Amino acid sequence: MWRISPHCILICWQMKKATNRINSVIWNDRDIGKVIRLLEKDFITWDLPIVSSMAEEHRGPFPILISTILSLRTKDEVTAKATEQLLALAATPEDMVKLSEEEIIKAIYPVGFYRNKAKTVLHISRELIGRFASRVPDTIEQLLTLKGVGRKTANLVVALGYNKEGLCVDTHVHRISNRLGYVKTKNPEETEYALRKKLPLEYWLRYNTLMVAFGRHVCRPVSPFCSRCAVIQYCDRVNVARSR
Repeated sequence: MWRISPHCILICWQMKKATNRINSVIWNDRDIGKVIRLLEKDFITWDLPIVSSMAEEHRGPFPILISTILSLRTKDEVTAKATEQLLALAATPEDMVKLSEEEIIKAIYPVGFYRNKAKTVLHISRELIGRFASRVPDTIEQLLTLKGVGRKTANLVVALGYNKEGLCVDTHVHRISNRLGYVKTKNPEETEYALRKKLPLEYWLRYNTLMVAFGRHVCRPVSPFCSRCAVIQYCDRVNVARSR
C-alpha cells in the first residue's frame, strides 16, 4: 500500500492554499462591480452618512469641509447635530470668522476634541478668505495646504463637494477593502493608493459612502453579520475570527 509522507502532504496543502489565495484575489478584482451593485441594492435600507447626506442636499463645499472636520472621531448623529448648529450661525467663511472660539465650541459640543476643532474651523476660514478668495479649493493638493486637513478630508471634499475624482479612505473603507481580499494594505493611506491603481474610476465617487454605510450596518469591525451579507460569496473574510 502506498503511503504519502507528511512532508508531501504539507507541500500539497501549501500549494492548494496559495492557489486558493490567488484565485480569490482574481475573483475579487473581476467582480468588484458586482459587489458594488449588490451593496447599492441594500443601501436604500441604510442611513446615509452625514457628509454624504449634505452632498445629496447640495449644501456645497464649505459645509462639507466643516462637517468632515467635525466628524473626525465623532459619532455620526453627534456630527449631524453639531454641523447644523454651527452652520445655522455661520454658513460661509466670512460669517465664521465673525464668531468667537467660545461661540463655535458651544455650537459643536460634544464632538470629539471640540476645542481643537473650533480653532481649526476658525483657522481654515481665515485661510480660505486670505488665500483662496473665500472659495474652498477643488484639488487635493491645495486642500492639503490647509492646517487640519488630511487626505481623508481632502478626498471627501473633492468627491462630494465638487463631484470630482476623489477617493476617500477611512477606517471602514480600509477594513472592508482588505477583508474582501480586494487589497492587502496596512493603513488607510496605503489603501487609498492601492485603490487608485485598481478600482475602476466609475466607482470612486460612491465607494466611500457605500463602504461606510455597509461597515456600520453589516460589516462591523468585530463579529460582522456575515449571515446576512449580500456579498459573502465574493469575500475572502480576511482576519474574521468570529461572525454572526
